[in-house]
Amino acid sequence: MNPETNETKTTGSSTFLMKAKRYFLWFCAIVLFLFCIFIYWRYFYTYSEGYRAGLLQKFSHKGAIFKTYEGEMILSSVSSTNNVALASEKFNFSVINKGIVRQMDTIQGQTVIVHYIQKNRAVFWRGDSEYLVDSVKVKK
Repeated sequence: MNPETNETKTTGSSTFLMKAKRYFLWFCAIVLFLFCIFIYWRYFYTYSEGYRAGLLQKFSHKGAIFKTYEGEMILSSVSSTNNVALASEKFNFSVINKGIVRQMDTIQGQTVIVHYIQKNRAVFWRGDSEYLVDSVKVKK
């Protein structure tokens, strides 16, 4: 046997393994990068923001492990002569700012205007809803 051919085979296979390892690492890096982009888009990207006006019906502090502040407003589209909503829809939201929490506690039962941001999905430590209220004022 010729010792030169043995060295060539070893060098060729180690070069192949090094290239395969490099491609595998690049593949893992790209998959990890795409996964991070997906997580950001799914849970942290602001999909929309706007204002809603309605009657603040419920505001509570709930949760088994992660306590969050959750609220419910009645958005009325048609009112009767007695100022009672005939056609209404519920708007569920979460609040993460402690200053707004104190405001919400004192204005239950009043008509309010809230500014919200909407995420694509809710994260359990941020609340049950994908709507996050970041400001509130009482409608006069």
